[in-house]
Amino acid sequence: MTGDPVTTLPMFPLGSVLFPYMPLQLRVFEDRYLVMLSRILHEEPAEFGVVLIERGQEVGGGERRFPVGTVAQVTEVEAAEGFVGVTAQGERRIEVLDWLTEDPHPQATVHELEPLAWEDEMLPLREQAEQAVRRALALASEFADQLWPSTVELSHDPVAAAWQLAGIAPLGALDQISLLQSTTMEGLLTALIEFTASAVESLSAPWPED
Repeated sequence: MTGDPVTTLPMFPLGSVLFPYMPLQLRVFEDRYLVMLSRILHEEPAEFGVVLIERGQEVGGGERRFPVGTVAQVTEVEAAEGFVGVTAQGERRIEVLDWLTEDPHPQATVHELEPLAWEDEMLPLREQAEQAVRRALALASEFADQLWPSTVELSHDPVAAAWQLAGIAPLGALDQISLLQSTTMEGLLTALIEFTASAVESLSAPWPED
């Protein structure tokens, strides 16, 4: 896919957002996605696209999907009773240009989006975003178990770290898809700070009295 602005990619619509530089774990049991796996595992690298389901269900198809997603690169496959476990890593962002006929799994014509450019002047903004996300994770952990602890280690690469912050922040899917659609690194970090502040405000709000 690299170097080709438009290509056809097998797709896996999900009820969650995958960000670049973030891990993805799947339990694949539908026949159509088992077929997809058998096909892509013959390729190097083994990749598929992930998009958020806008409306509908993951199982059986018929859902509406957001047009921006992320390429997932398979890193590990493990067979289990009743399903195949897949571990993948978020790579490049993509925009879906056209959904194609399922064969038997979803597939689409996609365009690779430009990576967000980093400038060292953004470091204070990135640090502010990190403080906001870690605070939100610490607060959210008081109410429910969180996938990511507030002390989780980030990449030393500033671009990777920015996407990782977006991926671990305790936000809803609509906020996450908005972050994924960011056109600049400054816009990503600014929106992340705003969304996280709103999440903290909601978590800190007093419970209504009966």
